[in-house]
Amino acid sequence: MISVTILGAGNVATHLFKAFVKAEDVSIKQWFNRSIDAIRSYKNEVEIIDDLSQLKEADLYILAVSDDAISELSSKLPFENRLVVHTSGSASAYDIDKKHKRGVFYPLQTFSKAAKMDFANVPICIEAIDKPSYPLLKTIALSLGSPTKRINSDQRRVLHLAAVFVNNFTNQIYRIGHEITESEGAEFDILKPLILETAKKIQDMSPYKAQTGPAKRNDKKTIKKQLKSLENNTHHQDIYKLLTASIQKTHGRKKL
Repeated sequence: MISVTILGAGNVATHLFKAFVKAEDVSIKQWFNRSIDAIRSYKNEVEIIDDLSQLKEADLYILAVSDDAISELSSKLPFENRLVVHTSGSASAYDIDKKHKRGVFYPLQTFSKAAKMDFANVPICIEAIDKPSYPLLKTIALSLGSPTKRINSDQRRVLHLAAVFVNNFTNQIYRIGHEITESEGAEFDILKPLILETAKKIQDMSPYKAQTGPAKRNDKKTIKKQLKSLENNTHHQDIYKLLTASIQKTHGRKKL
């Protein structure tokens, strides 16, 4: 049985805990957070602590904390030469204090505490500075039912950047669409089949080939009408212009 300690209490930490509890080959040794109240509801399932000096020996320590906290927290861990990883998509493995065996255990997925998560749909990107640590990290990822990928820091960095575009920015576009429909009392839910079909298409074709719409067609009349509809919200109008220009450039269309 592989023992794991989680440090942090955010979205990633919470979902990792829930997944590890169900894993047959992994046991949660402890769960640390600076504010014990954030994890108090789990006290009957795992030993919870808010004092680093109480950390017990484990096979792996997962720092599921903000990027800015990785370096300081890892330096405060009261031991050395144990395997410590973080879950960040952009921070370097070298941000972890060099007194430890260092690595990255990056679950490439969007996490919200209230949403259920099937780790079969959560690719785990693994990086290990200490090469002998890689098999252990892979075994732990597989215990969650996750697909795994061995990547280097540059690959992880661009994957995280791409994830910001396809997830965070896309979700903001959903929010704008929701706001636009609400402005005239239309139901945003009517768009959900379109959202699902758009995501489904790129399972079988490239985003380039999947592109449709007035910008790709260079439908100038429609573009002008839609820009006029947005004239009371210059922020949305600017986003529309920027994305239209991007599509036109990608597909060789002349700008308006």
